[in-house]
Amino acid sequence: ARETVKAVLRQEEERFAETLTHGLTILEAALQSGSKTLDGDTAFKLYDTYGFPLDLTADVCRERGVVVDEAGFELAMTRQREQARAAGKFRAGTTLTFEGQQTEFVGYERLEQVSTVRALFVGASEVSSIELDQGGQGGQGAEGAEGAEGAEGERVAAVIVLDSSPFYAESGGQVGDHGVLVSLTPGAFEFVVEDTQKLRTDVPGHHGHLKQGRLSVGDSVIARVDVQRREAIRNNHSATHLLHAALREILGTHVSQKGSLVDDQRTRFDFSHHSALTQEELRRIETWVNHAIRTNVPVSVRLMAFDDAVAAGAMALFGEKYSAEVRVLGMDQFSTELCGGTHVGHTGDIGFFKILSESGVAAGVRRIEATTGAGALAHVQALEARLHEAAAALKSTPDELSARIVQALSDARALEKELGRLKSKLAASAGSDLAAQAVEISGQAGVIKVLAAQLEGADAGQLRETLDQLKTRLGCSAIVLAAVSDGKVQLAAGVTADAINRVKAGELVNFVAQQVGGKGGGRPDLAMAGGTNPAGLPDALASVAGWVAQRV
Repeated sequence: ARETVKAVLRQEEERFAETLTHGLTILEAALQSGSKTLDGDTAFKLYDTYGFPLDLTADVCRERGVVVDEAGFELAMTRQREQARAAGKFRAGTTLTFEGQQTEFVGYERLEQVSTVRALFVGASEVSSIELDQGGQGGQGAEGAEGAEGAEGERVAAVIVLDSSPFYAESGGQVGDHGVLVSLTPGAFEFVVEDTQKLRTDVPGHHGHLKQGRLSVGDSVIARVDVQRREAIRNNHSATHLLHAALREILGTHVSQKGSLVDDQRTRFDFSHHSALTQEELRRIETWVNHAIRTNVPVSVRLMAFDDAVAAGAMALFGEKYSAEVRVLGMDQFSTELCGGTHVGHTGDIGFFKILSESGVAAGVRRIEATTGAGALAHVQALEARLHEAAAALKSTPDELSARIVQALSDARALEKELGRLKSKLAASAGSDLAAQAVEISGQAGVIKVLAAQLEGADAGQLRETLDQLKTRLGCSAIVLAAVSDGKVQLAAGVTADAINRVKAGELVNFVAQQVGGKGGGRPDLAMAGGTNPAGLPDALASVAGWVAQRV
């Protein structure tokens, strides 16, 4: 991996050089105050936000005779750690504690299971029952205060623990299942499962709300997973394994998983790589995965000892905690990984794989988002629809669209060039008309012509071009031209070489700009400015001749 190592080291060195440059700029600004102590908050901001090492900050300060408030730095560091701990405690505090037996997970084999309710939680409290009558009016819970009631028009939200469940609890990047828990007696109760999260490693919590009836601990339920959603998740999860294998095959074995999220819409896969992927690399990855799908190899599942699985070539994720016995998911010659998620029976079940985007999420970490099956088909159809819309807008066909766009851009450039020529011609014409408006002012060094005028619809380029035309036409002169667009004033001032010793363009344009809510400056012969008060422009232009007369 010599070339990969060299590339990563080079990128890290370049990034750190940028960090030093940026950090030094901020540090220099902080030291301008003249204080002999750099406060701890600034030193911590340099460290925490910009990655600027404290010892380097101290070195720079020492050279300037400035002391770093290291106690203040440590205080800021402690404050941030406490905030992080508080956030972690808050998140941990939202979980529930269940001390009962484990739940038997049957979701690999079937998506419907007759189960028994072991526990009910409403908020942080364990209750014996929850109830909602058909009118939405809360009824008395079993055992009085131990029950949970639903007020009129409200949903009774709860978490349910079962003795066995086909619902997959969120784990390993795969989201939790949705579905329903219904009574064996039709209509007695219905609980909608909106998410499944682990209360313990071996106990899934079924989060949702009671839609009708009364549900109590000890009741028998039919636990039914949303089949269509599970299949979409399953397809995306299996495709994620193929994507991982494709990345290692095409980019190199340095690629490793850094994170993933698999739901029914797409798969999001983060991986280690030192640069953005090219379009050619993305095409090759897509082709590789779709080839594996079309090959339609069976997907095998084996339970093995962890060491045996790794020795057999199964890929384990760095940082993950595995039990002594692990689940090995194999896709023939394409992929072998340790995984506890749900997957297809054959790779062909995935149907179709399409990459949606590729981006960077951190230094050395890239992200690919992709979709499969019906989601991939819908994405491609939407792209095709937009392609046809674009072709129709350009009165073309999809096959001819690229050539039509190239032609349209070429035509646009030609029109811009022609427009520029016409503007130059217009500027020359305007110069001829405006020259007649110049006034002559006599001074000790001779006569100087002064012109201050507004050009309708002109831009900055036209103002400068017209200014050049007028300077050539008028000879010894001082000129101010203005234009108004979108409520903003643009100004250009020009002074000929034989008048610079008496009038400076920068001073002249600033004099006018101050009267229209702005300021500006520039060279003695040419200066630009802007303003925000068009209403003051007529008086400002009228004052130019008097301002010049005072200086000549």
